Amino acid sequence: MAQPMIGIFGGTFNPIHIGHVRAAIEVAEALDLAAVEFVPAARPPHKTGEPVLDFPLRLSLCQAAVAGLAAFSVNPMERDRPGPSYTWDTLTSLAVSRPEDSFCFIMGMADLLHIASWKNGRRLGRLAHLAVHAREGLGLEAFCAFLAANASAMEALPTPDPALWTLPNGHVLHFVPVARLDISASDIRDRWLRRKRIEGLVCDAVLLELKNHADALTAGWGRPVTA
Repeated sequence: MAQPMIGIFGGTFNPIHIGHVRAAIEVAEALDLAAVEFVPAARPPHKTGEPVLDFPLRLSLCQAAVAGLAAFSVNPMERDRPGPSYTWDTLTSLAVSRPEDSFCFIMGMADLLHIASWKNGRRLGRLAHLAVHAREGLGLEAFCAFLAANASAMEALPTPDPALWTLPNGHVLHFVPVARLDISASDIRDRWLRRKRIEGLVCDAVLLELKNHADALTAGWGRPVTA
């Protein structure tokens, strides 16, 4: 019997929104994941200079977003790890500390297109299975085009299914189509600062947390402006 996989959904989550949660649900169902752990980055290396909320608040927002969702949880492991929050280091740490578990790292299609800029990005398949979900209108065609140019660097081999490639160490790379929800954290931040409503973009529990920390949001995202 195949070892159950645990999904690892990393990101800045600044803030977490329903697009994140819905993508995780659809990937979990498509790949029959045993669980999904959201892992917010404490010090996201690609967000230097951008307005990012403090880690404890982003962590609590993630916890509010998944509360009540069966087999979904938030892993705060990046809180106590020094230096930038590199995915390579995260997956390495998980493999060492939990050798009995099999992990599947979940990312958006836009992340895959920029993975060469990540620390050992095209080697992540050595550490875990990879699941890529459609994002921002980028689907299977973009996935196949990327693999055509990067399969060798990723040590990926095709299968009869264009959405499935084999990776080193018995891992696989999946493309998972998900319902398109054009929601972005940057748009939510902009709407918040312009005092526009964001109901429907984040779940009710996250909205309540945001309202309860309005001063922290002002400090973290910048001074509110009028429309």
